[in-house]
Amino acid sequence: MNKKTKWIMIGAGITAATATVAGVAAAVSHRISKFVVDTALDRQGPKPLKGTKNPNNSVVPEELKAKVRELSEKLKNSDLETVTITARDGEKLVGHWHHKDTDKRVIIAMHGWRSSWAHDFGAIADFWQDNGSSVLYVEQRGQGESGGEYMGFGMIERYDCLDWIDWVNEKTDESLPIYLAGISMGASTVLMTGGFDLPQNVCGIMADCGFTSAHAIWKHVVEGNTRFSYDVRSKVVDDLCKKKIQVGSQDYTTLDAMKECDVPVLFIHGTDDTFVPIEMTYENYKACNAPKTLFVVPGATHAMSYVVDKHGYEKTVKEFWEAFDTSPYM
Repeated sequence: MNKKTKWIMIGAGITAATATVAGVAAAVSHRISKFVVDTALDRQGPKPLKGTKNPNNSVVPEELKAKVRELSEKLKNSDLETVTITARDGEKLVGHWHHKDTDKRVIIAMHGWRSSWAHDFGAIADFWQDNGSSVLYVEQRGQGESGGEYMGFGMIERYDCLDWIDWVNEKTDESLPIYLAGISMGASTVLMTGGFDLPQNVCGIMADCGFTSAHAIWKHVVEGNTRFSYDVRSKVVDDLCKKKIQVGSQDYTTLDAMKECDVPVLFIHGTDDTFVPIEMTYENYKACNAPKTLFVVPGATHAMSYVVDKHGYEKTVKEFWEAFDTSPYM
């Protein structure tokens, strides 16, 4: 073998090895991207990848966890009417309806990601109901008893929220003020719903620890809880997201909705939330062009603001109702 041939063969080997490494790296990157999207959207999420942690790593005292579990069971076992509707895309949606003819308003409550209506609203249920509120506790699509194989991070659920508003107005003849309430992904759902031209009797939105967009919260969770970089694979993540739910992770955001919103909004967040950082609520508040109130709870972790500062939370909500139960929004 002459020297020239030898160097050609060595070069070919290096090129082939480089291509193999690049191919393996691309395959691994695609697997990670798929894991992110499947975890975020699929009803039954994948098994955790090696090197990942629980995305919600907030430290909650055991006594508070126990209290939340107790109140969750109480609400779950209370005397509520289970109702179903068909969403505009044909999926079956389930809700749990508490109603008294003497009530002053209706709350449509949207729970968070991989959570449940009873868990997220068990603590606050008695306060709502004892203060003259009928409540529709919604089971979000892709979760619980509602249909759908995928969750939509508010981008799809905002249309479900519209369908539930229509259902409430049929039940109450548009005679009661409606408030949209949500926690975490549920908060982002009701904020995104605020971008629609809503019925006149939708008097307010109460958003507890909502994120700004699917893209923003996925980036925060991935980079905070894994050793993977999000930006290098965000395009692949977005394409996979569109294949599942026909919208991308940045196609519609709470910031888009808040620019169009004309319904009063109460923003709530705890300072120690590591799952959805409080800066996202600050962004939502800044973008909101409607009448707005901000209530911040020092020391509260994710979705724990009511438990940590029950008195301050209730006082703020009552003032919000007093301001907007009546005209000009009714």
